[in-house]
Amino acid sequence: MGADVIKSAAFLILLFCAPALACDYPDEGNLPLRRAVSRVRLLPQIEAWAQAMRRQGAAIQYAVLLDQPLRDKGRCYWPVEVRAGTQLWRRFYVTPEGKLRN
Repeated sequence: MGADVIKSAAFLILLFCAPALACDYPDEGNLPLRRAVSRVRLLPQIEAWAQAMRRQGAAIQYAVLLDQPLRDKGRCYWPVEVRAGTQLWRRFYVTPEGKLRN
């Protein structure tokens, strides 16, 4: 019976702590999303790559994956994927404030 109580307690702790593991979305409308995409889109290597892909006729897409955040050293990072059509080219990690992960 003791092991069952410990398992139940551990499950409840994880259940209540799970929201704390998620990244908070700032109360700024869609500005954090636009900031994250702009931060990646304006990188020199991305601009050059996107221009080359457009010449080949590929559609460039930027996707912010809010459901797959990364926590590192107490900071929250959203993955921003850069795609040409359906093919993933690179993934960057950006904070809601627009700072890139090193």
